Amino acid sequence: MKKYLFTTIATITLLSTVTISCSDEFVDPAPAYSIDSENYFNSKEEYNNALIATYDLLQSSYVNVLLGEIASDNTLAGGESPTDVIGFQQVDDMIHTQTNSNIKDIWNWMFAGVQRANYILEFQNKTDFEGKTQIIAETRFLRAYYQFELVKWFGGIPMKGDARFKLGDETKIPRSSVQEVYASIESDLTFAAANLSPIASQKGRVTKGAALALLGKTYLYQNKFTQAATALQSVINSGSYSLVADYNSMFELAGENGTESVFEVQYTDVEGAGFGCLQCSEGNVAVGFSGVRGYDGPLFTSGFSFNIPTQESANAFESGDKRKDVAILDINAWALANAAYDNGNGIKFGKGNEDTGFFNRKYLPRKRPKEAAGDLNLTNPNNYRAIRYADVLLMAAEAYNRGAIDDGKAREYLNLVRRRAFGDNNHDVTVGGASLTDLILKERRVELFGEGHRFFDLVRTGNAVGTIPGFTKDKNELFPLPIEEIQFANGNWKQNPGY
Repeated sequence: MKKYLFTTIATITLLSTVTISCSDEFVDPAPAYSIDSENYFNSKEEYNNALIATYDLLQSSYVNVLLGEIASDNTLAGGESPTDVIGFQQVDDMIHTQTNSNIKDIWNWMFAGVQRANYILEFQNKTDFEGKTQIIAETRFLRAYYQFELVKWFGGIPMKGDARFKLGDETKIPRSSVQEVYASIESDLTFAAANLSPIASQKGRVTKGAALALLGKTYLYQNKFTQAATALQSVINSGSYSLVADYNSMFELAGENGTESVFEVQYTDVEGAGFGCLQCSEGNVAVGFSGVRGYDGPLFTSGFSFNIPTQESANAFESGDKRKDVAILDINAWALANAAYDNGNGIKFGKGNEDTGFFNRKYLPRKRPKEAAGDLNLTNPNNYRAIRYADVLLMAAEAYNRGAIDDGKAREYLNLVRRRAFGDNNHDVTVGGASLTDLILKERRVELFGEGHRFFDLVRTGNAVGTIPGFTKDKNELFPLPIEEIQFANGNWKQNPGY
C-alpha cells in the first residue's frame, strides 16, 4: 500500500459491525461485512494489521486539505465550471448546507478512522505480546488525529470511549462537547508522547515528536498557551528536527520524510481509483485536482484546476520572499520562461473556472518516470506534510506571544522561519505584543500556504469575519453535520447553528 509503512493489509479493512464505504454514512443501516471480534486479536500480527488499516484512512484526508484552502481567503474553488464539484463551489462561497457531499466525506472518513482505532482499543487487553504498548500508542495518536479533524470541522462529536459505535448508539449517545472532545485528544496524545519512540521504526509511522506537536496544536486551538508552549518546546528541544535549507526541496519527491517532517501522510501511485470512490485511491487526489488544466510542458503534468490562489494571496508575500515561487506557480510567467519548450512551440495549458493564472505549486502533479495505476490525475504519490517543523516553530512563537509568556522566544522562532525565507537576517522582526501577534499570523499564512491550515487559523484567532468572503459569524466557524446523521440520530444529535 503506501510507501515505507504499508506492506500488507488484511481483510480487516472493514473493521466493525458499523462499517463505512464510499457511499455510507457514519451509521450504516445495512452493514455489508463484519469480523467476529472474538476470533481476532490473537497475535501481534493481527494487532499490527488492524493498526495498518487505521493508518490507511489517512489517505482520505486529502479533501480536508483542499477544502481548508478553498474555504479560506487563500484560494478559489476553480474547476472546469461554476458547477464542477458543486460542494467545493458552495464552500468557497460560504453557502454550503447540510447536504454538501464533500463535507459529508470528511465526516464519514474521519469517523471511519476513529472506528478503526476504537476497534483495536476495545480489545487492547485481549492478547499480550512484546511491543504492544507501541501499537496502542500509535493507535491513540491516530484516534486523536481523526478526532482533531472532526472537532475543528464540526465541533462536538459523539464519543464512546474505547469502543466502536454500533447500530442504535446514534439514538442514545449524545454529541460530546467540544471541551470533552479536546480532553479525549489530550489524553490520547499525552499517552502517545510518553510511549512512542523519537525515531520511527518505519517511515510513515508516528513518533514522540509528532504526538507532542499535535498535542501543542490541540492546546493552541483552545488558547491554552502555557501548555502549548511547553509541548512545542519539547519538540524543539528534542533536536530531532530542523529547517531544511532549501524550502523548495521538501515538496519534491526526494524531500519526503526529511528533517523538517514531523508527521507526513504517505501516498503512493501503485493502486488506482476512480471517481466513484476517490478516497479509495492510494494516491494524493488533491494533487491532481490542483493541477493545471490541459498542461503540456516541463516538470508538471495536467490536472483539474481546482484550488486556485487569488491575486490577494499572491500579494501577501513580501518582496524578496523565496517562498512565493515555491508556493504559487504563475503559469503565464512559467510559459515565458519555457518558451523554448517543444522546439520553440512553448508549453500548453488551458483556463478553467475562476482562472487567476496562479496554481498551488507545492502540490501540483509532477512528471513521473513510470506509468501509475488508474487515472494519473487521481494517483499522485506526493506525500502530505501534515506537520512541519516550521509549523512547530510558528505555533511555539504564537503560544509564547499570545500567552504573554516570552516575546523574546516568540521573535526567535519567528525569525528562524523568516531567515530561511529571505536568505538573510535583514528581515528579522523586532516588535512585541499585539504587533508581534499580527506578524506571526501573517507568517503562518505565507509559510504554510497551500497546506490546508488557513481557514482554521482564521477561525480560531477570531479573524475570519471580514477576511473570508461570505463568512457569517456564529455560523461558519463550524461546518454542518451531514443531514443523514441528523436523521439517523432521530433527534439525538442537534445540527450546528445556522444550518
